[in-house]
Amino acid sequence: MPLSNQCVRFVKPAVGPVDERHFELSTSTVSAPDAGEIIVRNVYLSLDPYQRRQMMPGVVYTNPLNIGDVMVGRAIGTVVESRDPRFAVGDWALGHFGWQHYTRISATKAEKIDLDGFSPSTFLGALGSPGVTAWVGLRTIAKVRAGETVVISAATGAVGSVAGALARATGCRVVGIAGGPMKCAHAIEALGFDACVDYKSANFRDELAHATPTGIDVDFENVGGYVFDCVLERMNDFGRVALCGLVSQYNLPEPYGMRNIAEVLNRNVMLQGYRVTSFPEQRPAALRELKDVLRSGVLRPAETIDVGLAQAPAAFVRLFQGANMGKSLVRLADETI
Repeated sequence: MPLSNQCVRFVKPAVGPVDERHFELSTSTVSAPDAGEIIVRNVYLSLDPYQRRQMMPGVVYTNPLNIGDVMVGRAIGTVVESRDPRFAVGDWALGHFGWQHYTRISATKAEKIDLDGFSPSTFLGALGSPGVTAWVGLRTIAKVRAGETVVISAATGAVGSVAGALARATGCRVVGIAGGPMKCAHAIEALGFDACVDYKSANFRDELAHATPTGIDVDFENVGGYVFDCVLERMNDFGRVALCGLVSQYNLPEPYGMRNIAEVLNRNVMLQGYRVTSFPEQRPAALRELKDVLRSGVLRPAETIDVGLAQAPAAFVRLFQGANMGKSLVRLADETI
């Protein structure tokens, strides 16, 4: 018998700030799987900044969204029907399942997950693409070394919090950039950053200089715009920038014009942008270390969890208002099978 399914669709072109009117809740059915397919009951949806990029008209990016599409997104859930020997009913599966309760999908496009003692939600955060993104940026791109000063923007977010833990584990001085006193306090008290600077402060540039008295060796850049401009002024000679996101730019009709990009030349700075999907061979090593830092307590990631599919659009909008702490998720069902 077909399963009744609710989903969230992308229904309005996104130019400028995104709001709940860009989404619509709809109902459909999911028919029985064909040979080689599975049906997953999604338990957690992942809300991530990259999804905003896929909503942009004419964007040159992986799998851009078209009007009427089910909203894209990673999810983790349990298999409720299987016609593939790699999955049994009750197995946990991870993939690009979208904003919906049930996903019928080829088994080749899902990953079987052994929870290994971790919460399922962790595989969308610290043990998911955010965690691996942090690992690739610090280990493969920037190659951080003990004793260096590392600055991490969006420090309390899903990626930044993991990057901070990895830099601390390497023996670096770790300086975060976050929005507001509460987030800065969380970065220091809960995440173990040596300092954190509030980018909303009228004295942000001076406070960043005070927090980095010997300059910056590595910038793990999540934000872009004015924040990035200020960081470039503090870079040391032959510093490295791992550019993994520009979240301050995604809701702007016109991008911020960089003013200090010449400092990359003046200071012999290495600047490399990257997408974690371009480094699949790094994932096994990343997961090994990430599990170690989680079990050791060096990494204690926060999660902001909304409950119910209907809450996904509002939660997504709040992500770009800086309202979340740590990984932003939507829980659709209980974790029990």
